[in-house]
Parts: sequence; C-alpha cells; structure tokens
Amino acid sequence: MDFTFSDEQLQFRDALRRYLDKEYAFDARQKIVASAAGVDANHWRAFAELGLLALPVPEAQGGFDGGAVDMLVVLQELGRALVVEPLWATAVGIEALRLGAQQGSTLSRELLERAGCGDLHLAVAFNEPDARYDLFDLHTTASGDGDRITLAGTKSMVRHGAQADCWIVPARTGGDAGDEIALFIVANDAANVRITDYRTIDGQRAATLVFDGTPATRLDGRGTGAATFEQIADYATFLLCAEALGALDALNRATVEYTKQRQQFGVPIARFQVLQHRMVDMLIHTEQARSITYLAAARYASDDAVTRAQAISAAKARVGQAARFVGQQAVQLHGGMGVTNELPVAHWFKRLSIIETTLGDVDHHVARFAALPAFSVTEV
Repeated sequence: MDFTFSDEQLQFRDALRRYLDKEYAFDARQKIVASAAGVDANHWRAFAELGLLALPVPEAQGGFDGGAVDMLVVLQELGRALVVEPLWATAVGIEALRLGAQQGSTLSRELLERAGCGDLHLAVAFNEPDARYDLFDLHTTASGDGDRITLAGTKSMVRHGAQADCWIVPARTGGDAGDEIALFIVANDAANVRITDYRTIDGQRAATLVFDGTPATRLDGRGTGAATFEQIADYATFLLCAEALGALDALNRATVEYTKQRQQFGVPIARFQVLQHRMVDMLIHTEQARSITYLAAARYASDDAVTRAQAISAAKARVGQAARFVGQQAVQLHGGMGVTNELPVAHWFKRLSIIETTLGDVDHHVARFAALPAFSVTEV
C-alpha cells in the first residue's frame, strides 16, 4: 500500500504549516486559550481562506470533496501547532451532514455550503452523563414527527458545543433502550436549551447541553441512525488519531532538541546512551502509530462497516499507547521543565491525554476490535 502523499496534499500541508508557524506560535495560542471566548475569529476566517473548511465538503456544495487522507494531512499540522480552534468539531459535523445529505436531507446540503465557507460552526453531541464510552447508551429522547420534533435529555463534554451554531444530536425515538436511534440537527438559538461552557485541561472548550422540549430536525433516513452515528464516531476517532500524530512528532523533536542543550557532567545529556535508547523507543512508538493511522485513513471509506471499525479501533488503541508512552518519556527527559505551562511539552502531553480518553480509551478499542465478527481466536 502506497502511503506517499500527492503533490497537492504536500503543498496544502506546507501552506498550512507556514501559516501556523507565523501566526499561531505557542505564545499566540496561549493568549487565545486564556481569552474569554477560547477561540479566535480571525484565525477561523484565515482557515476558511486557506480551504481547510471547504476541504471535506462535497463538490456539489462548493467544497473540495476531500477524503480521509486529505484530512489526515491537515489534522497532523493542527496537532503539531496545538490549535484550539473548533476545526475538529466542525469537520466531524461536516461528515455528519455529508452522510445526511446522501440520505436525502435538504437541510444538510444547505448547511454544508455554509460550513465550507466558514459561516457555520458545528459540533456532534456524542456523550451523555454516565455513558462512558458506550455510544448507544442514550437517554436523550425525541418526541413528535415531521416539523414538530422536540428533544429532551442531557449531552455532556460536547467539544466546542458553546461555539457551535448547530449541533448534531443522537437520540432515541422512544423512552426504551431498544427504541430506534436517530440523528437530529438543533440550532444553538433554539428554544428550551441550556448551555454550560467550560475549558478543558488541554486548553480546548467543551459544553454541557440540556434539552427540555427543544425543537429539532431529523437528519438521517428511517432505520439508518445507529449505523450513521457509528460511522460519524469512527470518522471523529480517526481525526483524533491524525491530530495525535502531529503532537507526537512535535514531542519527539522537542525532546531531542532539549537533550542536546541540557548538560550534565559537562556534556549534553543526549550523549548518554540510556537516554538515546529511550528516545529511540519514543520514535518507534510514534512510527507504529503513524502506520496504523495511515491504514485507518485508507480503510475509512470501505463499504464494509466491519473493515472500517477494525482499522479505526486498531489505530485508536495503538495511538493511545503511543500517546501515553511518548508523553511520559518526554516529560521525564525534560525534568521539572516538562510539567510547566511555560513550555509546550506539557500542553502536547495534556492534549494527547485527552485524545487518548476521547471516544474510547485503549482498553475500550481493544475490546471493540476483539468483539467484531472478523476477529477470531484459535483454541489451543
């Protein structure tokens, strides 16, 4: 399998990297994190002008129809620069709208055009209180039909939920655990919704959404909600893995540079063989995570849901292992400086820690992989 990026993808990556290096340096990023909004409208407009938001939007809605590999290129750069703008949340929302448009949703097509221009922030409300990593442990319910659908329930840890103009909300069409799962679009100015915004430990934003008779519009076709929701979650998980690669690369580079400068016993600590071995192990973890994430990018578009789920869970599990190992080693090799907010090392580690526990940790995805029909164990 050829993992070489095309010339267009490399040019796009280089343009984005130049912008981030110049305009989104660590000090600038920290000011955005400390601001009341937690995001910056100027950077959002710049990202739209660069084509980041139009990249995953279908051509029919004015986008570039970029696939998972194209988004892999982008998310790696965002992870390297510790970008806190709501690009991940909106990209996942765009994928949800794209799938909805395929199922005949006219509203999805209209919103896709706005999202590609940067006029619309989106967020998918994956989580509910006490559900942990079970996507289908849903207690939010939808009542009514047609133009009179209302939602009731609570969604927690909605990434950039308060900054979103629209939410994609999964809910059950009845009050029982076995009732159909459907996806709904909810405007953030809809009636009877309460939003609680807060900052997470990695400098990003999240929100708790409480619906109490909130008007909504159905997104998916009848009987397709659960499968569509799982595919959206797989896409979101893949993007997290891609972002983690950028952070892992940055941590490796920062650690090597620091050990070349930090001296002990009159020589740089990079000269100590035992530390060289640790940095080699960090690189091996990163490259293994990269290989499986690239495979997940290739497999995401598979028509076979099991094949897609296998690749995504394998990537998330391996990336989670690498995130913990590389992050811990980087902090230790930096010594006390590794846990200070003055250096980006601690912030990369925080972001990787959140990525590792978002939409399923290592144990969850290993269990999911093992439970898939294609997995078999030969008895001895």
